[in-house]
Amino acid sequence: MIQSLLIANRGEIACRIIRTARQMGIRTVAVYSDADAQALHVRLADQAVHIGPSAARESYLVGDRIIAAAKATGAEAIHPGYGFLSENAEFAQNVIDAGLVWVGPRPASITAMGLKDAAKQLMQAAGVPVTPGYMGENQDPAFLAGQAAQIGYPVLIKAVAGGGGKGMRRVDSAADFADALASCQREAAASFGNDHVLIEKYILSPRHIEVQVFGDSHGDVVHLFERDCSLQRRHQKVIEEAPAPGMDAATRAELCAAAVRAAKAVDYVGAGTIEFIADASEGLRADRIWFMEMNTRLQVEHPVTEEITGVDLVEWQLRVASGESLPLRQDELEIHGWAMEARLYAEDPAAGFLPSIGTLEHLRLSEELRIDTGVEEGGAVSPFYDPMIAKIIATGDTRDEAIAALADGIDDTEVWPVRTNAGFLGRLLAHPDFIAGNVDTGLIGREGDALVQPPAPDLDELREVAASLCGSSGSDPWSAALGLRMGAAPRAQARLMEDSGTVHVVDLAEVEAEEPSREVLVFDSGFARRYTLERVEGGLHHSAADGAILSPMPGKIIAVEVTQGQQVAKGQKLLTLEAMKMEHTLTAPFDGTVVELTATPGAQVQVEALLARIAESAS
Repeated sequence: MIQSLLIANRGEIACRIIRTARQMGIRTVAVYSDADAQALHVRLADQAVHIGPSAARESYLVGDRIIAAAKATGAEAIHPGYGFLSENAEFAQNVIDAGLVWVGPRPASITAMGLKDAAKQLMQAAGVPVTPGYMGENQDPAFLAGQAAQIGYPVLIKAVAGGGGKGMRRVDSAADFADALASCQREAAASFGNDHVLIEKYILSPRHIEVQVFGDSHGDVVHLFERDCSLQRRHQKVIEEAPAPGMDAATRAELCAAAVRAAKAVDYVGAGTIEFIADASEGLRADRIWFMEMNTRLQVEHPVTEEITGVDLVEWQLRVASGESLPLRQDELEIHGWAMEARLYAEDPAAGFLPSIGTLEHLRLSEELRIDTGVEEGGAVSPFYDPMIAKIIATGDTRDEAIAALADGIDDTEVWPVRTNAGFLGRLLAHPDFIAGNVDTGLIGREGDALVQPPAPDLDELREVAASLCGSSGSDPWSAALGLRMGAAPRAQARLMEDSGTVHVVDLAEVEAEEPSREVLVFDSGFARRYTLERVEGGLHHSAADGAILSPMPGKIIAVEVTQGQQVAKGQKLLTLEAMKMEHTLTAPFDGTVVELTATPGAQVQVEALLARIAESAS
């Protein structure tokens, strides 16, 4: 058995490998760049070695430095994790040539599966079904256009050396082919140094189904069943689950047998994943599932397979790399229950999923679920690497139970000030098609903004925030000790600034003096908001108490959402005022009728101008 292990990676996967190695009594060595000097994986390892500047190309992608670190620390083996050098056959060979153990497949297997066109030809020869298409050497644009016409539109152009959605274009008609091909080739050349492409039939109701395979150095290969990774955004996986919904036993048997044939065709050793594309327009059928590619490494989503099989795949990797046989035979592997994984990223869905970097001043993740993470509160999300914060993994006896558990885990997520996709994940889990198992890779693209826009805060939330900011010890702002003055107006209005810039005006009992600005963080279904108290204004001639809706400041009316005589509900948006380069929403203080409406779109108004009046409904 390996006694010492260097992990040639960082973040979540490095921490994951260290955890299993420690349980096995294996000494661990971490490597780190300048940006990761204080990272969690560095502190978890028994020893850590600095390997260069923050940029990955100057640290985590410099194989010679990693091998030198292993030699200097006496590590016997190198585990590459995923990403970085994990599928670099040259690096794998260099590790072996240095007299170290490579915890991964043979370099020849990596090479065989590294180019999509060659891999598909190999799979065809092994009796593995592949997507109809052209995978030849002729890269003449006119010839490729002819092949696309023979295959039939829509088609998918894919870089043969591609991955992660780069160098990939869907083309719906012959008129669009030339431009799409040129764009795809440029991107492929820039990303992979290889502009060759293949053309394949585009599946209109595609599902991404993959099979976990595992081989040892004694010639045995098993599968650990399938995962469904169909929930994707721009070809990047978002939520994964195992087993695949709608998969019957006969289809599973054929699919998994094909995956084992694929692994045996390249004399595979270690953990690998055979990825398939399924045409789910008529449900999952074995004759409509085709090989896409093989990932010759551990996958990000491997925890869902671990949860349904009870297997620690990292432990298997270390045992197989040490020369042991597979710990279990195929007939000893079974599916138990359901598992789901959501990838929590530091990104802002409302801003086009742009990465959100900075210090994790506040970080709370579910204590009820499995959390695989490489960060902690007070740590930083760096601009140099993948912005994953954590993988949140839930299980259940049934798919519905797993969905409910994962939704609860997302709801428990609290991250600030870094933005995350937690709210987006929560909405995906609640989507009717996902709940019904009717998923395909286009679901997220079709839903668009509906999945990313945070819900508007309701009046109860605003009142609770105002109570907290103004010093109330309870949740009822009307009971706040706000210093009422004899002869003063009976109400005051607290102006709450949301971090988005929106100002909310909430009625309060009047205070004796302005309160100092403080902040309240609110986490609701994965969405995060911060409120600060701008000021408390009192002594107004009218207030929401008598239904008068007043302008809180000079500005311009940019939208009026109601009409005179209209019935409105408490908290309903009435109009929007633009002031100080920000939009401010005014809402109904109670259920009632719009009995007066003076606001008109485009009108400039002064502070305390009467904009509308609501007559309260009889109780």
